[in-house]
Amino acid sequence: MFKKLILTAGSLLLMTSSANAATDADTLKIELSTGGTITVEMLPDRAPAHVERIKKLTRDGFYDGIIFHRVIDGFMAQTGDPTGTGMGGSEEPDLPAEFTDYQYKRGTVGMARSASPNSANSQFFICFTDDGCSFLTGQYTVWGQVTEGMEHVDAIARGEPPASPDKIVKATIASDVANDAEAAATEAAPEMAAEPAAGEPAAMEEAIDSEAAAE
Repeated sequence: MFKKLILTAGSLLLMTSSANAATDADTLKIELSTGGTITVEMLPDRAPAHVERIKKLTRDGFYDGIIFHRVIDGFMAQTGDPTGTGMGGSEEPDLPAEFTDYQYKRGTVGMARSASPNSANSQFFICFTDDGCSFLTGQYTVWGQVTEGMEHVDAIARGEPPASPDKIVKATIASDVANDAEAAATEAAPEMAAEPAAGEPAAMEEAIDSEAAAE
C-alpha cells in the first residue's frame, strides 16, 4: 500500500506539472515602469503566427526598455516600436492578418498595423476599457488578454507621445522563467547517492519494514 500511495502521488504531481507547463508556455509577463507586472494570456488558437512572433521577440529581449509611445485615455496604450516614433518595428517580416471575432474589451491585446491588413510586425496595444476598442474587432489581430495587473496599465502616462513616457522594463515567457529556476535548483542541489551507505539502511525500507511489523 505504501508503495502504491507514493506512485499515485507522484503521478498526480507529474500531471499537475505538465498542465502548468502548457499554461505557462502561453503566458507573457510584462514588467512596467509604472511599478508592477501584468500577466497576458496569449491566444495561439486565435492568432498562432502573432503569438509565435511575440514569443520570439520576447526571448530575444526585443521589448525590454521600449516605451509606450502612443497612449490615449479611454482607448489604448501602444508600444513595441524601438524607435519610439510609431514608425519602427523589428527586423522580422510583416505578418499576414489573423482576424477573428474575438471582442475587444478591457485588457485585450491587439497587434498594431498600418493601412495594410498584413503589416503587423512588433507593435501592439492594450485596451483600457470594454468599449473604447470595440470598433477594432475583426480588423486588428487579437493575440492576448491581460488577466492580472491592469491597474499598472491604467497608470501608463498619456500622450502621443507622452512627455515622460512609461516603458516595458522586461518581458518574459512564464515557462522560460520556470525552466530557468528549475535548472538552477537542480544544479545547486547536492548529488544524492544511488545506494545507502554501509550500515545506513534506506528510509523507505525502514518505513516498509515498520509497517509490516505493525501488521
